Amino acid sequence: MSENLTIADNMVVSLDYTLTLDDGTEIDSSRGQEPLVYLQGHGQIIPGLEKELYGMGIGDGKQVAVTPAEGYGDVDPNAVQLVDHDVFPPDMQLQPGMRLRMATPEGHPLEAAVVELKDDGVLLDFNHPLAGETLHFEVSVADLRPATEEELQHGHAHGPHGHGH
Repeated sequence: MSENLTIADNMVVSLDYTLTLDDGTEIDSSRGQEPLVYLQGHGQIIPGLEKELYGMGIGDGKQVAVTPAEGYGDVDPNAVQLVDHDVFPPDMQLQPGMRLRMATPEGHPLEAAVVELKDDGVLLDFNHPLAGETLHFEVSVADLRPATEEELQHGHAHGPHGHGH
């Protein structure tokens, strides 16, 4: 195993990371867990972070600030929509600020936040919870290896536990 590997397209990267916002709120971290394993160059992590990792080697660390444009986008006012009360089970206790997991008619998962309960429906915000936020990542590279042929065909890392498709 060459010790001189650096992050490039089609490398499988094991990344330790902590994500915080401008005000220091910690959103996510791999501390105390397995690192994030992904295939570089295939858009599996947000673009602003992926492009900053090129050239890093095992043991390297850095801090990356990702703007909304390269993260989860800006807040889209059109993503706030009034949804009919009938959509929700009658016994569901909706409250402003609640996060809901829903699905589109095509079955794609969606997350929404309840903004306001109105007489004619529920005002939901479908923006990603991190839309409009600058994301501050502290990352270090735990491990690196070239992807296998199979991983490249599938476009994602398989990890140590076999396939599980």
